[in-house]
Amino acid sequence: MNQTIPNLVSTIIPVFNRPAMLQRAVDSVLAQTWRPIEIIICDDGSTDGTPELGRRLAAEHPAIIRYLWNPNRGAGPAREAGRQRAQGEFIQYLDSDDTLWPRKFEAQIKALRERPECGIAYGQIRFCREGEPPSTTAYKWSGRELPTLFPWILADRWWNTDTPLWRRSVCDAIGPWSDLRYSQDWEYDARAGALGVKLVHVPEFVTDQHHHAKERQTGHGRWLSPEDQVRFFRSLAQQAKQAGVRPEAPEMLHFVRWVLSHSRKCAQQGFPLEAEDLYGLCLELSAKPAPSALVYGALAKVVGWQRSANTLERLRATLSRRAGAETLKQSWQ
Repeated sequence: MNQTIPNLVSTIIPVFNRPAMLQRAVDSVLAQTWRPIEIIICDDGSTDGTPELGRRLAAEHPAIIRYLWNPNRGAGPAREAGRQRAQGEFIQYLDSDDTLWPRKFEAQIKALRERPECGIAYGQIRFCREGEPPSTTAYKWSGRELPTLFPWILADRWWNTDTPLWRRSVCDAIGPWSDLRYSQDWEYDARAGALGVKLVHVPEFVTDQHHHAKERQTGHGRWLSPEDQVRFFRSLAQQAKQAGVRPEAPEMLHFVRWVLSHSRKCAQQGFPLEAEDLYGLCLELSAKPAPSALVYGALAKVVGWQRSANTLERLRATLSRRAGAETLKQSWQ
């Protein structure tokens, strides 16, 4: 790792095939009222004009911008390549879709200076859908003042990747980014939560999340492969245990129901090993497993995981069963 430069904010921008959005994101960092700054553009194997733009930006701002080209492995490894080269006392992760408000670094560093026990400062997100006026209220739970990431992060990722400003020491303690193709940022946040990192809230807009016609990194309706779902859920469960989240906590009850639903989906898609693994995780996390979960597992022993899931899904549809009381409302709803 590089030597830390006091007061410097290192902004790490992973990007893949979106030069216009990259320019907009970089401009929002250059417009920050805080100095010193550095920008590390981490190209995830772009095949269009993005590399040319990245190199041009680095040439135009040699004291601030560095451009890195990496083989296509996803946003997590791209961010990690930038983290390894970052020199700042503070770390800002910025998706190439999104933009920062000019006072973001100034306001959040002030908050961290005033609260030295806190490792992350976060503020409000403004939601911007292409072709519509921006929202006037904070998106997700970014307007709420929460002291830590757990237990709430078990129920939902209630901020975006651009929202927090991290102390470099926290990022070093978390360690490398995961190579999960999706939700690697959620898994990263959970590892911070497991360390007991305290949060400080800045009650003003600090970032714009842009939703547009082009696919975001999170995709349209796609998510993790069944194998990676096991990795993701087991990691969050491990971090929750380390953070001391109790089995009876509402967020843990919600998480268990969420894992169980993906066990059934994996089974229906023909992935019995992953379905069984996720079902086992539900039992590990539950002080008292739900009767429906026990029926699902018992039936699977007799007819197999796929037939068990299909049978229960047909029964659920016939009875018009809705989500139970332990399913919490999501931050974006």
